[in-house]
Amino acid sequence: MEHIALYRAWRPQSFQDMVGQQHIIQTLQNAIREQRVSHAYLFSGPRGTGKTSAAKVLAKAVNCERGPGPEPCNECPSCLRITAGNVMDVQEIDAASNRGVEEIRDLRDKVKYAPTEVRRKVYIIDEVHMLTTEAFNALLKTLEEPPPHVMFILATTEPHRLPATIISRCQRFDFRRVSLEEQVGRLRLICETEGIAADADALQYIARLSDGGMRDAVSILDQISSFTDGNVTYQQVLGMTGGIPSEQFARLATAILDGDMGLLLDLVEQLMQEGKSADKCLENLLYYFRDLLMIKMVPKADQLTERVLNPAEFRDMASSFPRERLFEIVDTLNRYLGEMKYATHPQTLFEVALMKLCSLQQEVTPALTAAPKGLLLDVGGANTSAVDMGELDVLKKQIAALEKKLEQALQSGGISGGVRESAVVQKSSVAQSSAPRMPSSKMPPHLDKFIAGKDNSDFANIYKQWSLVLQGVKEEKVTVHAWFVDGEPVSVMEDAVLVAFKNTIHRDTTEKPANRQVIEHVLAARLGKPYRLVTMLLRDWNEATLKSAERQDTEELRLEHEHETPEAKAEPWIDEAIQLFGEDLVIIKD
Repeated sequence: MEHIALYRAWRPQSFQDMVGQQHIIQTLQNAIREQRVSHAYLFSGPRGTGKTSAAKVLAKAVNCERGPGPEPCNECPSCLRITAGNVMDVQEIDAASNRGVEEIRDLRDKVKYAPTEVRRKVYIIDEVHMLTTEAFNALLKTLEEPPPHVMFILATTEPHRLPATIISRCQRFDFRRVSLEEQVGRLRLICETEGIAADADALQYIARLSDGGMRDAVSILDQISSFTDGNVTYQQVLGMTGGIPSEQFARLATAILDGDMGLLLDLVEQLMQEGKSADKCLENLLYYFRDLLMIKMVPKADQLTERVLNPAEFRDMASSFPRERLFEIVDTLNRYLGEMKYATHPQTLFEVALMKLCSLQQEVTPALTAAPKGLLLDVGGANTSAVDMGELDVLKKQIAALEKKLEQALQSGGISGGVRESAVVQKSSVAQSSAPRMPSSKMPPHLDKFIAGKDNSDFANIYKQWSLVLQGVKEEKVTVHAWFVDGEPVSVMEDAVLVAFKNTIHRDTTEKPANRQVIEHVLAARLGKPYRLVTMLLRDWNEATLKSAERQDTEELRLEHEHETPEAKAEPWIDEAIQLFGEDLVIIKD
């Protein structure tokens, strides 16, 4: 006897044989029972979910000699002949190969004639989205007002490609993906009937591979049972399908957590030697970290994903990663997965993606020194203060030393020549630095407010999310990103973000209205609040902040002069004496 593939042998022959489409089955059965069958139906949904099978069962139900009834009898000549495909009045048409207007015109001419063998003519048009625009237009009128003895059933996996005029003339039914439990139950029934011994884990893995398609699941089971002589195990399924066990993903995740690039590359090489596909490995790794994130953030999340077989192991691994780190990993893997479609060497791109994940932790440390003063970054759950140890700290030390010398001189009741010289030099330098200077470029309004807000919490939040802003600008318009990446945020004031640029041309180009509009749109989207873009040059910003610090320190020094003795305030006499006799000969005493 000729062997029949399992998916053909177990094709549903009645509504009760269908898996996972109870909402459609009940509607169709009620319509047949109440004699309210429509003239046109549209069955849409993913592949292998039962669209064509439901159409044939419906054709048998309306033409059954013992009916029409909610279920075909599958015993009368009409049902048996429709099942075998020997009834001329029930035609299954492949729209992919009969997509032209001439085929549809021929169908339209034949519709007029009454059925000769059964009660109703039924036209099942599979993959209907493949019809041309002219063919759809030729079908419109017939589809809207067909003869009473004709029924159209359109099936498609891409309903969005159908004209709205076609959809509006049909009753639409959306077939959903079959759940994991329903698939496993159906596979277990097939195994018991066909004498196949299969492990529960193996059936679950087959169901996950099918991605909700019952036909794909049965085909995979048929293939594996032929390979294993009717004894299906989990390891055999992995070997046959090229799957990767979760233990290997756990090893990859541990290596990423430890930053061990050598171990990562060894694991990748092992996977490639086993014949695994680089793009599938990357896709499954993305799903693995997605499940980790779900389990970390959502209670009982193991019930929301069908890929988690051992929730305890996933919880332990999820607790090892900070939530922000998991978000970064998922974003990185998703970006590289998109690039994998066009990669000439997928394995190399897979290795680069994993090395990028290892370097994420290392990139955080240099970012601390580049952060503004007072900014708190959360790295691995610890708060680390990033303090600028540059010129500002040096200036503070100099001012502190000067204050100490001045206090000692005031307590002793006199000022030595050396201290006086230092005070004069300091005073002249402050006066010189505070002298007006022509700006190198236009300065933004309310600069003092921006300087005051450079250390507040709002700016700290914006600085932490600046990489997201740059990525958003790049996604919106690459040319704008090429100019905007030269700038860095330095302060925030209410609804304005101040960005300092190293180069004048980058700033001027960013200031163009069209470019500014793109950037402000991204700022509102990524920061959750509308912000205006304010720009200036970085050197002007550094000079302005330095002047502000010097001005504050000078005011503090001037306040100390209130405690000086009357003798110390007689500065004009001291200056005149120094001019007449020189600093070496002038000594001030009580």
